[in-house]
Amino acid sequence: MKQKRLFVLLVLTALTICSIAQEKEKRFGFELSSGASLATNKLSESTLKPGLGFEGIFHYRFLEHTGVYAGWGWNRFGADESFAGNDVCFEETGYVFGLQYKHTFGDSPVQYYLRAGGLYNHIETENSDGEIINDSGHGLGFQLAGGIDIPIGETWSFTPGIKFNSLSRESDFDGKAKILNHNYLSLRVGFLKRF
Repeated sequence: MKQKRLFVLLVLTALTICSIAQEKEKRFGFELSSGASLATNKLSESTLKPGLGFEGIFHYRFLEHTGVYAGWGWNRFGADESFAGNDVCFEETGYVFGLQYKHTFGDSPVQYYLRAGGLYNHIETENSDGEIINDSGHGLGFQLAGGIDIPIGETWSFTPGIKFNSLSRESDFDGKAKILNHNYLSLRVGFLKRF
């Protein structure tokens, strides 16, 4: 009987130590990033000017180096001349989700990260007055990203990186269907809070 109690006590002690150790390993995080966006192709024969965007994503690490992420993003590109008229803007907004791999550089606390995920976004076209003149509706695309995670405290990190987004949507403009293949690179600077 004493052996059973001792065994139960040892198991409970081991579980307590493991749970305390896991509490020190922050598994959740929230990241805000912003920066320039550069189109890599024409949007249905329209040349887009460099744009600006931001993204907010939640992270959850379920293995030592692997986790999932999900969030919301916005990117805006202007065009002096386009199939939708002069002085218009194209805004891509929606949701992002995927897998993330993170690993240190040797013994350094600095980590690199790689992400591969999906988008569920739409493209809105705005005239020079800021009015929405067209909405493509939401659809699936993909995102690839990479960067570095530089700790700046116990729970904060600086996270510069680069992202590639690709989204293809079909939309009607003046009764004519247009295929909008929107591909662009985003140069981002962000901050991550782990909790």
